[in-house]
Amino acid sequence: MRWVRETPAHWDADKERVLGGLAPELFGFGTPREGDSLGDEWWRVEDGDRVVGYGRLDDTWGDAEILVLVDPERRGSGVGTFILERLEQEASARHLNYIYNVVPAAHPDPETVTGWLAGRGFALNAVGELRKKVPAGPA
Repeated sequence: MRWVRETPAHWDADKERVLGGLAPELFGFGTPREGDSLGDEWWRVEDGDRVVGYGRLDDTWGDAEILVLVDPERRGSGVGTFILERLEQEASARHLNYIYNVVPAAHPDPETVTGWLAGRGFALNAVGELRKKVPAGPA
């Protein structure tokens, strides 16, 4: 698998496909159209010539909100873990304190997503964020 930075990121058919029928609004993307610019920093995961996932990092005030999106056909195959590990490396290189995710209340399967993140060291805090301390990066 290849980790490819998208600078700048744009909405496209691969992102639509990887969402697997979930509404972009659920993740704060509004109603994007093909070619619309996306904020934050994005990377895609390619396996051969197919995009199988995306990672997004939004760093503010020493922490970063992350998003892990995996092609529905590849869920459970390690793509999500691959993305999460790369996002942690990005956050560590920037000397950030925590990475976090907020599972949207309207998500169709919040328990699975919460459990997956908890199994990778994330802890739920009082304001509904799943947070994980970023390992120290290179000096």
